[in-house]
Amino acid sequence: MKAIQAAERGGYEALRLVDIPQPRPQAGHALVRVTSAGVTPLDRTVLAGLLPHAAAPPLVPGNEGAGVVIEDPSGRFRAGDRVLFFAGPGGVAQDGTFAEMTSVPSGNLALLPGGIPDDIAGGLPVAYLSAFLALRQAGFREGQSVLAPGVGGSVGNATLKVARALGASQLVSTAGSPAKESAAAADGGLHEVDIVNLERESLADGLARLAPGGVDVVIDALGGPLTGQAVGGLARGGRVVVLGYAAGTETNMYVTDLVWKLAHVSGFSLFAASAEEQAEAYAAVLPLIASGEIAPAHDRSFPLDLAPEALRHLIEDRPFGTVTLSVGA
Repeated sequence: MKAIQAAERGGYEALRLVDIPQPRPQAGHALVRVTSAGVTPLDRTVLAGLLPHAAAPPLVPGNEGAGVVIEDPSGRFRAGDRVLFFAGPGGVAQDGTFAEMTSVPSGNLALLPGGIPDDIAGGLPVAYLSAFLALRQAGFREGQSVLAPGVGGSVGNATLKVARALGASQLVSTAGSPAKESAAAADGGLHEVDIVNLERESLADGLARLAPGGVDVVIDALGGPLTGQAVGGLARGGRVVVLGYAAGTETNMYVTDLVWKLAHVSGFSLFAASAEEQAEAYAAVLPLIASGEIAPAHDRSFPLDLAPEALRHLIEDRPFGTVTLSVGA
C-alpha cells in the first residue's frame, strides 16, 4: 500500500512516499481504509524527535483520520461503515494514518454522519474530542465565560464553537495577526467571539478590557507566555486546562493569582481519554456538525504525496483551520 513514511528524524524532507505492507491484524484493533488524514502539530513534534516515547523511524505519521472499515473483529462496526477516529498510538508508537490503510483501536472509531464530507472529517477528531473533553474537565457549565487562545488553530476554533453551542455567556480568543483576525470575523460560527489581537496588545491587557471580571474557563492549546496571562485573567474559582504548547513550554505566573482567585490549573492529554469518553464526546458533537450548527474551520486538503508540503504549510504558514490529506476515494 502507499504510505508516507518518516525515514529518519528531521525536517519535512524526511517524509517520503513509499510502498509498505498493509497493517497486520491486532487484538482489539479495526482495519480501516483511510480516505482522509488530519495533519497536526504532533506530526512535526514526532518527526523532529521531540517526543521521547515515540517509536524509532521508519514510522508512518498521522494521529487522526476518516475512512471505511475493512474489518473490525470486535463486531462493533461492519465492513463498509464510514468512520472517523483518533488513532491513539498511531503516528506515535506505531504506524499512523498517512497511509491507504491503518490499524485503529476499535473503541476509538465513531460512525461518520452522511452530511460530513471526508476531507473535513479527517481533521475533526483531535480538535473536537479535545475541545469537548477539556471543557468537561474544566467543569464548564452553561452561562460561563470561556477563553480559548488561538482562534485559527484547530483546537482553539473547535473549543469556541463547542462552548458556544453548549451555552457559553462570553467567548474570548486571540489572533496572532490582522489576517487571522479578519478570517475570524468572516467565520460565521465566531461572530460573537471577542478577539485579542496579540500584535496590538497582550492577552493580559485584552482580558482586562474585554472581561474585567475575569473568565470562568480557559482551554489553552498554545501554552508559553499566554498560560500565565490567562491565569491572571481568571474570575474567582476559575479553571485553566492546558493541552498544548505550540507557543512555548515555559510560562510565568503570579502565585497570588492562584491563591486569591482560588484558581485550578490542570493538564489534559487526549491519549488518556477512554473509549467511553470519546464516545460521549462524539455523541454530543457530531450531530451539531452534521446539522450545521457547528461549521468546522477547514483550510485545505493536500494529496497524500504532498504530505511534506501539507505539514510545512500547517507549521510555517499557520493557516486558519485544519489541514488534511486526501488519501483515497
